[in-house]
Amino acid sequence: MKLEKILDKLGSLEKNSFIKIIDHIISKNPKNLKDIEKILSSSDKGLKSVDSLNISNIFSLTSDEFTDYLVCEFQEANSQLDILIDIIIRDGNCIMKQDWFSRLYETEIKNLKGKIKSLNTELENEKSELSESRKRDFRIYKACLATAYNNDIINNRDAKITSDELSIILTLSKQLGLSQEDVKLINYSILPVKKVEIQEVINNLKNIGVVFFSKKENTLYVADEMVRLLRNVRKNEVAEKFYRRTLKLLREPIINQISKEHNIDRKLSNSQKIEQIINEGISFTDLLSSKIYKPGITLTEKKKTLNELCEKGLNIPNLKGSTLEDKINSLIEHFENVEKDEKVGISIDGFDKMLTELNQSLPKLNKELKEQFELQEEYVLNADFLLDYNIKPRDILDLITNPELSKFIKDHGIKQRGDDILNILEHYKDVENLYLENFENVGYRNLNLLKENGIAVKESELGLKFEELTKSIFKSLGFSVDDKFKNQLNTQKDMMDILLNLGNNEIIIVECKTIKEKGYNKFSSVSRQLKSYQNLALKNNLRIVKILLVAPEFSDDFVYDCEMDTEMNLSLLKASSLSKIFDAFKESKYQEFPHVLFRDIVINEERIIKALTK
Repeated sequence: MKLEKILDKLGSLEKNSFIKIIDHIISKNPKNLKDIEKILSSSDKGLKSVDSLNISNIFSLTSDEFTDYLVCEFQEANSQLDILIDIIIRDGNCIMKQDWFSRLYETEIKNLKGKIKSLNTELENEKSELSESRKRDFRIYKACLATAYNNDIINNRDAKITSDELSIILTLSKQLGLSQEDVKLINYSILPVKKVEIQEVINNLKNIGVVFFSKKENTLYVADEMVRLLRNVRKNEVAEKFYRRTLKLLREPIINQISKEHNIDRKLSNSQKIEQIINEGISFTDLLSSKIYKPGITLTEKKKTLNELCEKGLNIPNLKGSTLEDKINSLIEHFENVEKDEKVGISIDGFDKMLTELNQSLPKLNKELKEQFELQEEYVLNADFLLDYNIKPRDILDLITNPELSKFIKDHGIKQRGDDILNILEHYKDVENLYLENFENVGYRNLNLLKENGIAVKESELGLKFEELTKSIFKSLGFSVDDKFKNQLNTQKDMMDILLNLGNNEIIIVECKTIKEKGYNKFSSVSRQLKSYQNLALKNNLRIVKILLVAPEFSDDFVYDCEMDTEMNLSLLKASSLSKIFDAFKESKYQEFPHVLFRDIVINEERIIKALTK
């Protein structure tokens, strides 16, 4: 769930710790201070009175400093922060009831103790499957960590690993090729593993700003933006779902090769081995740098193999970068962009239809999803529910075996030639709703993002498409979009985009503008255009109730010029605001939108949404 949405759900006390930390970071002059001050300048009472969207924007601007702050928290040897973060950054764990989180925490501690015992046995057993070189790596790291930790005890100080010691130990673990799980097991074979009371655990996480806790709902919330930041702290370059998507493309001998190196039972099924590899916390960069290739392969062959993996398997043509490292970084960046994008590749209605039909063909899928993403609810095959957990259609399909996908495709008459997953997504795309969900992107003429979201359109068509979508939204709001009357009024010189006929010779004129650059600022030209439409309507004895200008955004200068205009009853409506108003209207009691709510210079969607939901 996005940070903005979580903040909207919570009271001031529940947000207090998080706000305090952001406030403290701002007081230390962060690198983006000027941009932060621009946001804060609109508020007289400081950060606490800023709306949820702008707090979310400020968090984004302070993410580097917040990361540094959390890295410092890791220096507390007994904080268990690594254990807790590994729980809350897993796909599906961003929203948890307290009892469910308690169960996950207890299971994690129990499993950790069992794994430590098993590792110590393996290190002492001469006949263990661990190679001598691997045992040597483990022993070196363990000895260095023990020295760093016990130095303080010898000197009669609290046991603590300093930042200098921590940086050296992390470098050592990387050079030895240890996975995140290897490091954790060795760390807690030196440090005592103690189960802490769950309320204390939650308070600690809340106090450092990592989670929000709603007492009313007895629920923990971890924002999607925070999950990405925590993943960065733990050096997890990509989400588990993208790691899984990549591993599933590898041949079983390669999966066995990786499993052998990390002491994973090769007798497990391929999907079980993949899950074990993910749980090991092996660096995604290390995986693609060395672990997925046959021994003795050249650098050129590695780059060729990675290109083929991306083009044929992940459908990412022309992976950027000349070096292997550059290519891997490009792939990580691609996955980051996919995760940040709020769109799901198909429409919400299409997603729901896909889930319903998957449940019919594969009745075990609901249970498998619950287990895979550690979800508490009984029935989870619901689009809005899954999107709150940042689980998208492709993430669901990635979990289904090839034979089951083939069965589903045949059951529902889906195209069989080519990539099964892409064929399924195309089948449920629902283009009309998909365009409406990308309304703002059409307004911004963002061809790349539209393409990523499954929309193929020419740039020359975007202006007309934006007008069509705006018209569609106003129709759905219950307005009479009167094209026939509009065409009677229009001349060759003056051609208004949309006319809303309110009856009794009353109309609303709607003008649509797309922009490629940020901040629409051409008021003089657009005002001349709108005034000519106004004169045209007045000549025909029509009363203009309102003129609406719809665009993705407006510059400060544009808004100021609009406020100074005394000749037109003009309001500015952002594309994102119109989308939000439309969503709220669909859930409201109204059959027709009360147009009297369009009364600001810049339409305030929050006020309108509040009025609709009364």
